[in-house]
Amino acid sequence: MHKKTFRFIGTITLAAAIAAPIFTTGCADHHYYRGYDPYYNDYHTWNGREEGYYQQWERENHYDHRDFRKRNEAEQKQYYTWRHDHENKDHDHDHDRDHK
Repeated sequence: MHKKTFRFIGTITLAAAIAAPIFTTGCADHHYYRGYDPYYNDYHTWNGREEGYYQQWERENHYDHRDFRKRNEAEQKQYYTWRHDHENKDHDHDHDRDHK
């Protein structure tokens, strides 16, 4: 009976070791969200690409890195203006406004 207990514990330990990456990967820093730009009436999908633009804006303006949502309204407006001035052809943010 003692061997069965050790075998059971070994099996559980092995299963936990194999499953751990599956459960921890979901907790990675991939919390994307859509931010509404009230100045241009559109949405920006905050993913790795938008974060790259945002970090470039921070460097160019000599800001320390901080979550965009924690910036004050004036800094957010500054970023959105900069972002639209640096917009590329593939439009990596959503256009949810009517085009008439």
